[in-house]
Amino acid sequence: MAEGGYKIRNQEGLYFVTFTVVQWIDIFTRPVFAEIVVDSLNYCIREKGLLVHAWVLMPNHFHGIISAEDNQNLSDIIRDFKKFTAGKILKELENSENESRKSWLLWLLKVAGTRNSRNEQYQFWQQENHPVELINSEMITQRKNYLHENPVKSGLVWEPWHYRYSSACDYMNDGKGLVEIEFI
Repeated sequence: MAEGGYKIRNQEGLYFVTFTVVQWIDIFTRPVFAEIVVDSLNYCIREKGLLVHAWVLMPNHFHGIISAEDNQNLSDIIRDFKKFTAGKILKELENSENESRKSWLLWLLKVAGTRNSRNEQYQFWQQENHPVELINSEMITQRKNYLHENPVKSGLVWEPWHYRYSSACDYMNDGKGLVEIEFI
């Protein structure tokens, strides 16, 4: 860990990031919530200058290799992404008539929110992003393989490219995934 904690110090760098749901809640087992993240990633790519080079959305966390277009602030993009997705997921959850875990999920998110003075009511994402600047090809390859293998190691799929919420199919099958990626 860098002195002073995990921070994006080089706004023009390439970073491996992790966004984790508070209490490691498995909310992305529901496609409605996972699609909010996918749609938000694509919006940030189109409108905010986010470059996504590889990604995976696991049941309770997101890993990505990301950077920002010239003159864009990666920290600001991440902040906006996390704030928007948290709000949209909470609204979807509050309005859901089909989510069997609704009361429990809202309770957990509220407890997390009351423990953090930065929140008014709920907290969805943990505060940290754990950004690691990828400064050489070895680091890039290791992190890309790690995130693509994550669903396999978790027992969700047999092969990385079978997992819907990942860029593995873009890299391994010349397929077209859910998010517009910039190959590295």
